[in-house]
Amino acid sequence: MEHSEIAFAKINLALHVRKRRADGYHDIETLFAFVQDGDVLTACPASELALEIDGPFAKGLEADESNLVFKTALLLKAHFGVTQGAAIRLNKNLPIASGIGGGSADAAATARLLNRLWGLEASEQELADILAPLGADIPACIFSRPSFGSGTGSALTFLDDSNIVARHVLLVNPLQSVSTASIFKAWSGVDGGAVHSGDIWEAAIKGQNDLEPIAAAICPVITYILDRLSHANPAFVRMSGSGATCFALFNDAEALETVRATLDPEWWSMASALR
Repeated sequence: MEHSEIAFAKINLALHVRKRRADGYHDIETLFAFVQDGDVLTACPASELALEIDGPFAKGLEADESNLVFKTALLLKAHFGVTQGAAIRLNKNLPIASGIGGGSADAAATARLLNRLWGLEASEQELADILAPLGADIPACIFSRPSFGSGTGSALTFLDDSNIVARHVLLVNPLQSVSTASIFKAWSGVDGGAVHSGDIWEAAIKGQNDLEPIAAAICPVITYILDRLSHANPAFVRMSGSGATCFALFNDAEALETVRATLDPEWWSMASALR
């Protein structure tokens, strides 16, 4: 029997960089939210582990042990002593290295998928703890719920989502990748301050993405995309993660589609809603 999971795209409603750590990582504070759509993973029982990748952004991805999907499967197999395998397929719909979760969301979806396929009966928290060493965003992607992330982003506090759930969202990427490591390396070292506590919508509006000006200096089209989205009078517009994906939240689907029709056809875009 085949099982499937969506690797929900991640967006950062706010991302404040607080300090550079001795281990090379950074302490941040961020507001995570998740989109109803993303990459799609399927799996069925098999004697060995196998991974196939297709979809519009499959090119350049290796279907071997260097892939986070494969790493996740191997880690769960070892942790729980699983003797069976799985034939996994990744349909890659999201641009690579684009600031919206990507590999982290794929790893998280793989964990949820194999948890069911192999009958592991692990809680989401257990999966998040096991996979945290593979990537700072993976725990948030396991839950795929609005949350406040601190430390490297893996320490989570879940937030009331009533002010953001089901809001229409438009994601736009110029298909120019930017290096997360380069973006963080260029950070000035000035503490971005705490993310406001309380209502997630108010905190998002009062916040910022400290990486946005850095990414825009490297990839100037980010500024152009943000300006284009802002002219459509969305409820909210910001760059996600370290870029280059930008997003806008709209109060109705018609307004979203109106602005989407004006975008450069060479850009990638996806219309969805927050979950």
